[in-house]
Amino acid sequence: MVSRGKSRDRIEPSFDEEREEEDFRLDADDRVIGGRQVRSGAKKSRPTAKRGKSSNPRGRKAKSNGGGFGLGKLIYWGFVLSIWCGIGVVGLVAYYGSQMPSASSWSIPERPPNMKIVSVEGTVIANRGATGGEALPLEEMSPFIPQAVMAIEDRRFYSHFGVDPLGLARAILTNVTSGRAVQGGSTLTQQLAKNLFLSPERTIERKVQEVLLAFWLEQKYTKDQIMAMYLNRVFFGSNAYGVEAAARRYFNKSARDVNLGEAALLAGLLKAPSRLSPARDPEAAEARAQVVLQAMLEEGYITADEIKTAMSQPPTKAKRYWSGAGQYVADLVRDEVTMLIGKVTEDILVETTIDMTLEKKAEAALTESLAAEGEKVNASQAALVSIDGTGAIRALVGGRDYAESQFNRAVKAKRQPGSAFKPFVYAAAVENGLRPTSVRNDAPIRIGSWTPENYDQKYRGQVTATQALAESLNTIAAQLVMEVGPDQVIKVAHRMGIESELQNNASIALGTSEVSLLELTAAYAPFMNGGYKATPHIVRRISKADGSLLYENNYLEPPKVLNDGVVAAMNGMMRDVIDHGTGKNARLSGWEAAGKTGTTQSFRDALFVGYTSNLTTGIWFGNDDGQSMKKVTGGGLPAKAWHDFMTAAHQGLAPAPLPGGDFIEPAPAQDPVTIGTITSDVLQGGGEERYSGDPVYAEQYPAEPAPSEEFNGSQGPVPPAEVGATQDTRRTTLLDLILGQ
Repeated sequence: MVSRGKSRDRIEPSFDEEREEEDFRLDADDRVIGGRQVRSGAKKSRPTAKRGKSSNPRGRKAKSNGGGFGLGKLIYWGFVLSIWCGIGVVGLVAYYGSQMPSASSWSIPERPPNMKIVSVEGTVIANRGATGGEALPLEEMSPFIPQAVMAIEDRRFYSHFGVDPLGLARAILTNVTSGRAVQGGSTLTQQLAKNLFLSPERTIERKVQEVLLAFWLEQKYTKDQIMAMYLNRVFFGSNAYGVEAAARRYFNKSARDVNLGEAALLAGLLKAPSRLSPARDPEAAEARAQVVLQAMLEEGYITADEIKTAMSQPPTKAKRYWSGAGQYVADLVRDEVTMLIGKVTEDILVETTIDMTLEKKAEAALTESLAAEGEKVNASQAALVSIDGTGAIRALVGGRDYAESQFNRAVKAKRQPGSAFKPFVYAAAVENGLRPTSVRNDAPIRIGSWTPENYDQKYRGQVTATQALAESLNTIAAQLVMEVGPDQVIKVAHRMGIESELQNNASIALGTSEVSLLELTAAYAPFMNGGYKATPHIVRRISKADGSLLYENNYLEPPKVLNDGVVAAMNGMMRDVIDHGTGKNARLSGWEAAGKTGTTQSFRDALFVGYTSNLTTGIWFGNDDGQSMKKVTGGGLPAKAWHDFMTAAHQGLAPAPLPGGDFIEPAPAQDPVTIGTITSDVLQGGGEERYSGDPVYAEQYPAEPAPSEEFNGSQGPVPPAEVGATQDTRRTTLLDLILGQ
């Protein structure tokens, strides 16, 4: 120890350049003992020879340490970093997981309700609802569908636990090497979780929640259940959600019947449903399907020969919208179901009255007629309704092509029926005493300021009621309206099934009030069913998915609207329309048929409504914008199409006569009255209107009543007589009245 007060120099450790290169330690010579430095000749702790081996021993040691850091330290720090990353991920998952509701409250959202619409044979006509198709169990789907989806979207679906680390790593590697996002790492379970619960935005929070939900789905449901939920909900483009909707949208078949090539196309759509839709880009859809087929081959689902077979199939060409006349039916059914049971909140089955065999024949008849003559005669649209004696709609076509226009011209369009309205005028007159053999004078007449004229502008003199209806004489129809009164004609028309408002004026004789084709056709049905009202309907039964009944129609006791005598008289006269009159083109071989032609002014609309004892069918041709056709009358294109459809519809059926048989004319109670007086009175005009009273319902018709002495038919401005033939002589028309001429 150094004595207090004594001054001795301290020996400080040297930090010269040579020492800095060695370890910092004292040799024996540098030790201080008892206040003095001791240097001995003892051997130093570090041999000089060892130090002398290198001029830079410290540098050698640094090199040795650096070599250890290259591998050992990398492993160490990598392990530390992974721990911290794991902690960060756990914290991130915990944070975003805490933002979600408790897992105990999670449940699969209800799939939007679907309305499955079937024909009387049980054939699916269409589906209506947000998804566009029903949900199918996995075992009912074509086995190619899940195989194709797994091959291209999630090859390890049945082995992972909701998240596929290998698939994710492969996707990351592929995207890094390609320099862009070409492959996703989400499993089908993750995609289902996203579709069921989450928004499509791409954020870390949504991705974390997607993973958590995928784990939950895998714990709660089997793999088959997850696959079925996915395939029944995923979007396939063109407003089709689920494989059933997509199969019907693109292939017009059920997903049960999809073949290999079609399954590959569907699976390929999942990458970009809207862009790859075959309704938008069939070439891109087919190219993607080839990729799917190759993936299926790599996974061992199919063989090379099966790929060759699939590739040999023609490419799918889907229309940009649902197609087929059955879609008009489905729209009508959807509207009617809503009126019958209110808002649909669960999957339902709607059984209709539609016969799909007749539906296809109806569509073919109109399509072929328009294709053959439509362009030539400037007719771009057509519609058809066919009902049975109860009013059940057996076939309905609302237009030329549903994919181009979804407007239902058979139900929603209201147009003037023209002379197709005359049967209601004659029925009212028959109820008032007119007989098929009753005589009227076909001559120029004037009712107030209105001068109706015949289509051919010719006059035949005295004619029977049967001849007048068969040849569609406008002058006779106008006379009959004034005999019974427009109000009485309206009553009869409404009683028989016309629901639209009808104008109470003389021109009603020529069908100037607008009606729909459906109600006009239904109003003809009492002639063919023996006089009973046939309320048009299309829904037979509505039931839930479990089979419990929600609705069933009942039209078993329709009201009687025409007595048997009126039915017999009208059937006799309307048979003559087809046998000898304007409806000759509608003749059916072996079947009694009756009907009436109708043509509106300037050939804007042409109709034929006719019936057998089996069906009543109405057909319309025209243009949506009201453009005139090229002299198309009801006895032309509509009557021909009616003949084609009804011939096909009656194949294999035994002919049956119309009800009523031949009309037996009762003995008149008084001598027939010559109608010259009527014509004279009409031409003179003026005087008080005198209409007949209420309809007559009796076993025998009363004698034909004496005509009114004078007619004053002024009911306000009315349009000219039916159809726009060129007039040889100037007559008063609506334009004349408007211009004051």
